[in-house]
Amino acid sequence: MLKSMFVAPDPGRLRLRSATRAVLGISLAVGACALIGHSLVAAIISGLAALLALFTVLDTTVRAQAVTTALLPVVGFPVLALAALLHDHPVARDLAFLAVMGVGVYARRWGPRGHSLGVFAFMTFFAAQFLHTELAQLPDLYGAIGVALLASSTVRFGLWCYERRLSAPAVPVLAARRGLARATTRQAVQATLGGAIALVVGHQLSGDRWYWAVGATWWIFVNTVSRGETLVRGFRRVLGTLIGIAVGAVVVLPLHGALVPTAVLVAVCVFGIFYTAAVSYTWMMLSVTVMAGGLYGLLGVLDPGLLALRLLETGAGALGAVLAVLLVLPVTTHDTTTAWIERAVRTVHACTREAAARLSGSATADPAPHIADLELTLARVRLSLAPLVHPLSPLRARRARAHQVIALLDECAARARSLTAIAADPEASYDDRLAAACARVEAAVEALIASEEALAGPAPAAVKHAGVTEPALAHLHRLEHALLELAAPVRSSPRRRRLVGA
Repeated sequence: MLKSMFVAPDPGRLRLRSATRAVLGISLAVGACALIGHSLVAAIISGLAALLALFTVLDTTVRAQAVTTALLPVVGFPVLALAALLHDHPVARDLAFLAVMGVGVYARRWGPRGHSLGVFAFMTFFAAQFLHTELAQLPDLYGAIGVALLASSTVRFGLWCYERRLSAPAVPVLAARRGLARATTRQAVQATLGGAIALVVGHQLSGDRWYWAVGATWWIFVNTVSRGETLVRGFRRVLGTLIGIAVGAVVVLPLHGALVPTAVLVAVCVFGIFYTAAVSYTWMMLSVTVMAGGLYGLLGVLDPGLLALRLLETGAGALGAVLAVLLVLPVTTHDTTTAWIERAVRTVHACTREAAARLSGSATADPAPHIADLELTLARVRLSLAPLVHPLSPLRARRARAHQVIALLDECAARARSLTAIAADPEASYDDRLAAACARVEAAVEALIASEEALAGPAPAAVKHAGVTEPALAHLHRLEHALLELAAPVRSSPRRRRLVGA
């Protein structure tokens, strides 16, 4: 875990930039609210709104990000009003919370914008419970949210829009399905039922802080597809919360809600949330937990019992998520991993095809976009395989095969990147043998992603290529060899020894 925090690569220092910009944007939002004269409660919701705008709005272009940010109040204001209206009606409030949760997850089918709006709607309702929002407070809170979005947008799109100098990232998605076969539909049902379980257990633990359990269930479902991913994320959330509570007891409690040191601590936590989110969910949850402790300190309600209650409520949320993904419309790790591996090897083949065409003299062939897609797809493969490679996984044989798959896919990606670099060299020469080598790579790819019936048969044998010195040809031969080796872990019996199980 320490390695993932301090040694993880940060190409272009994007994580560092994002974390630093988040601290600036949120600080500007909270500072502006203080200067205007908003209440402490309004300043807190202003900081939360700025954090969500900077953290969850992830459209592929700057223009689309700006549009999504502008749409956040469209969903946030009505939800905040609904939460305030139902403040004194517990049953209706709880049902409305679950409805917002289900719709928020379902909205992910509309891509990054749907995801952002769904998160903002849910967290607005959550914040209303956190701050005990009433109807009379709405004008103050609406103004604070507006200030937050204006301030964070000024930093993000005006003062420091580093994305304008970057190429728009592709977002890897699998083929869409209909009805309950669609992952977002299944997750909407799962999240709603998991949230209901968490809500019931959360109420038993505390009549005032029950919403923590529902919030934990919500965030466990974010960025997961299979039940294996959800189980791992639940474990990491509980672990991060546990460590965060220990840190909070040592660091936050002694501050006794003092404004300046607590504000500095919250700013450090904001930086930690943004800097660690992409590499360690455990570290991110540690930062979230310490930040929440600081906010409760500012509100004057923090004590050791509250920290312990947060851990219990987080456990209740994790329990709700686990029961939902295990018992309701489960999406197996095997299904999702197989689909992502197929996409990865097809992308590798597209890279080699374009690189070979470029070497043959084609002016339109360009493997670079496929390389970018491959990097994102490989990240998704690693996420999908995370349940199997987790140190606590008892499935040793499957864990070994999962590690083998990751290593071989990394080898394929390395060869594809090398081919792309060679193809970009205007001095590189074309070899007639490249066409035959590309054909063998295509055959290896097609054999690897054949039907389950075909996977029961023997894998094709590797062809030995001795004495090859031409760089592009050597990379193609090594790529072919890696693809053929990949067949061993992937071709396991679907019923007895498949790479990933149900």
